[in-house]
Amino acid sequence: MSKSSVSKLVPKVPTVPGASRRAAYSASTKRALIDVAEQLFTDHGYAAASLDQIVAGAQVTKGALYHHFSGKQALFEAVFERVESDASKAVKKALKGHRADPWEKALAGLRAFLEVVQEPRYRRIVIQEGPAVLGYERYREQEERSTFANVLEIVKSVLTAGDWELDEEMQQTFARIFFGAMSSAGEAVSSADDPIAAAVRVETAIGFILSGFQVLVENDVTLPNAFAEGDAATP
Repeated sequence: MSKSSVSKLVPKVPTVPGASRRAAYSASTKRALIDVAEQLFTDHGYAAASLDQIVAGAQVTKGALYHHFSGKQALFEAVFERVESDASKAVKKALKGHRADPWEKALAGLRAFLEVVQEPRYRRIVIQEGPAVLGYERYREQEERSTFANVLEIVKSVLTAGDWELDEEMQQTFARIFFGAMSSAGEAVSSADDPIAAAVRVETAIGFILSGFQVLVENDVTLPNAFAEGDAATP
């Protein structure tokens, strides 16, 4: 990483007195460590990015790093959380523009997600490195924390377009099925030799499923009573 690149990553400390200045310096140090680590993890991968490189890039000491993070894995987790959070915000922003039409809303969220998974930092940090560095359970926990709410919002919007009264557990079940499908689709697109073509295929496939839901709504098709709110599923 060049010096010019490093200088862009290290934030400036605002001029404020006393404790406020110390707090601002501490926050800027932590942010610089995450900024530099994100770039190094993206460019070279977790294993190849050393703590020496990270502290040198952030222009801080190792003591400063250990003040904020217990080690390299904890720093990676902070980077992972930020990348996932940014992805979630991008999808949420796309959803806001289509509140009136549940079908357009679902497609807008899908397209935003497919754009995110093609970003180099998302591909490397979340898809390629995340499961191995964090462990599968921790990886899924972090992924669900950041993206499941968006999937649930989309699913609820689609389900309420019909004259169906589904209880919360059934809505959650639909959402988890779609969440699993989206997670798998994201991995497929991110790891594809041609991510753009893979994204088109995913959008076509999920669009086909959504059109099926739309036909059910337009034809007033009812779901089995076992799925209605307040009814228990039959054996």
